[in-house]
Amino acid sequence: MPNNNRPSAKRRLASPVKRKRPNVFVRFLQRVPGKAWWVGGFLIAAAYVWFFYYFFVSPYGFRWRALYGDISYPEGYQIHGIDISHHQGTILWDSLVEARIKGTPVRFIVMKATEGSSLVDENYYQNFRNARDNGFICGAYHFWGVKSNATSQAHYFISKVKLEEGDLPPVLDVEHKTPGLSDEQFRDSVLKWLDIVEQHYQVKPIIYTYYKFKTQYLGDSVFNQYPYWIAHYYVDEVEYDGPWMFWQHTDAGRLPGISGMVDLNIFKGSLNDLMDLCIKREE
Repeated sequence: MPNNNRPSAKRRLASPVKRKRPNVFVRFLQRVPGKAWWVGGFLIAAAYVWFFYYFFVSPYGFRWRALYGDISYPEGYQIHGIDISHHQGTILWDSLVEARIKGTPVRFIVMKATEGSSLVDENYYQNFRNARDNGFICGAYHFWGVKSNATSQAHYFISKVKLEEGDLPPVLDVEHKTPGLSDEQFRDSVLKWLDIVEQHYQVKPIIYTYYKFKTQYLGDSVFNQYPYWIAHYYVDEVEYDGPWMFWQHTDAGRLPGISGMVDLNIFKGSLNDLMDLCIKREE
């Protein structure tokens, strides 16, 4: 008979199953507090909104779309022009002469001439000569430098730029306020440049800048005596209440003869009005 008092055999336990340890990233997420998930979700949503705005709504988004041919040309204007510098590289002028913007030829070209008190655009003289030889109405602009005073910049521009009858008035491209100057001092320095240049060429210079800059720094009525060239991109109408003559409406234009992008502009008036604005021979 079996011995009921003998202890029963110990049951053998099955070998435990080894669970795979989560990787470092998963372990990190497991330790993230609940509030952090809300913060992370908010940041992801914010990044998505920014991405959508930047590429589809903002001016840069419109520029990105313009690169693929989605350029909206202002309606109701017949006189088109461009502005160029060394950034446009070598221009094929025979092709540019044949170029059309909304069925009309390019009428005027404004070229970068100088910057500050020591820089001449490397393509300025060649561009100006070729533009004139090909029958375009020509102009030259000075890019305001923030490291030199108005007087030295004005005299430097005058020393490098020779304008003749039929050329557009000289242009001051001012987009940055000189550091260290008050708004009033900056305004006076711009007026100083304009006055010196006007005395030399005997014609009022054109002021080029974007509309918010003009409103903030050059909104005084004294500047209304100068023709205004407004830079305002990717809009159907200029959002500026004051008088203006030129409108740079995109920096992503494409034209035959220019390999890259180029600024496109319109003149607010007829061809006769544009010619009337040009420099006249002294009687």
